[in-house]
Amino acid sequence: MKKNKNLLFVFFAALLVFSSCEDKLFLEPEDSLTPDVVLSSAALAEGALVGAYGRMRSDNVFNGTTQLTQDWMSDNINFVGSFPTFQEMRDYTTIASNGSVSAYWRDHFFVLASANFLINKLPDAEIPDLEDSERARILAEARFIRAITNFNLVNLFAQPFQVANGANEGIPLVTEFFEGDIAPFQLPRSTVNETHAFIEQDLLQAIPNLLESTSRGRASQGAARALLARLYLYTDRFELAADFANQVIQASEFELAADYSFYNQDDASEHIFQIINNPVNAQTTGQGYSGLTNPADVARGDAPYSQNLLDAFAEEPGDLRFTLFNQEGVDAVQGTQTFTTKYPDAVNAADNAPVLRVTEMYTIRAEANLRTGLTIGDTPLNDINALRTRAGLPNLANVTLDIILNEKRKELCFEGHRRMDLLRNRLPLRRPGMANEAESAFGADKTILPIPTSERDLNPNISQNPGY
Repeated sequence: MKKNKNLLFVFFAALLVFSSCEDKLFLEPEDSLTPDVVLSSAALAEGALVGAYGRMRSDNVFNGTTQLTQDWMSDNINFVGSFPTFQEMRDYTTIASNGSVSAYWRDHFFVLASANFLINKLPDAEIPDLEDSERARILAEARFIRAITNFNLVNLFAQPFQVANGANEGIPLVTEFFEGDIAPFQLPRSTVNETHAFIEQDLLQAIPNLLESTSRGRASQGAARALLARLYLYTDRFELAADFANQVIQASEFELAADYSFYNQDDASEHIFQIINNPVNAQTTGQGYSGLTNPADVARGDAPYSQNLLDAFAEEPGDLRFTLFNQEGVDAVQGTQTFTTKYPDAVNAADNAPVLRVTEMYTIRAEANLRTGLTIGDTPLNDINALRTRAGLPNLANVTLDIILNEKRKELCFEGHRRMDLLRNRLPLRRPGMANEAESAFGADKTILPIPTSERDLNPNISQNPGY
């Protein structure tokens, strides 16, 4: 992967542009815009961190496109749009030169470059006005950003832990920030276990120096613990998953919201971490959550409810998770479909993007406790009934794993969780009678994405996934 001096300048400039709000920012000529300049004051160091968060706003990272892709690769969304690259992923016919897949890979590594810049350069930077505690916090937030981005990548491009107990190939772990003309990114893929261990190390190292309470768009101790709970669930370490989910649930900064008005609130206590958008810094028009999930008269009309998800909600009429979040509209091919209203701002594409919220912690604690026979924090039955009460449904008398997964599906549909919940439970991504059921089986080649051809052209050491 080549980087010349102009590209290095663009990288630094991009970091700083994200951080400039009302204050004017004057840049030196590009030959003098070096890491020493970028990290020459506390304000600029903080600006570099804000720039890293800004890169997470890409639709191809955390602002909806990759999340919705995982819902239409499974059984939640009926993708009807005209993007051939998206149709390939829907139909399990993806090729390694798929342009959308290449963009997913590229934009994740842009985020990693921003995080690695801080992790590599900030510890030794001479910044007289930067307190030691603030330096440690910035580094901790950068580690969180690196961890959650690597986690997103490994889930997209590698088979889940359950395929080979984590001995299968994961992703290349880029830990350095490289300067100069050539960046030696020609790394082989680490295993899934090695990737998960690296993510875990980043999060555990970050927690002591993260703030307990901050904006929901910034990393906090609770956000790191919530991501660890998800990591432990995905790797069958259920007692740890229940413990960390419980720590988040018990934290005073977060609580299960009384109703569903939290979706586009910046600081609702339901949210642990989210991408906060606005009309100036928004999702890309036509993609992301807002562009893909709204009807064709106001957006693309690409991603309505699947019939299978509609049938799941129809089993218990009156479920507020459906009745409050659906509208009829015209889809991309002029048919009538049911669309979600979780992301209603089709004009500005400024809806916030949920990443971690308390609801997920209840489902993680319930599933992990059920699997272990423990009652860390509460019983699985009480956790699921708490979610059902908010949804306007009667309490259950007992719960099973299938019930927990079904409740989680309804709670988190259109938020990108369904694919991994099915794969890690060794289940096909499609239900009987749905298209491509055989191709969606656990461990099937194209339930994961290919390493992009463009990356393999640059990196002879990176192997391709089977079937591509």
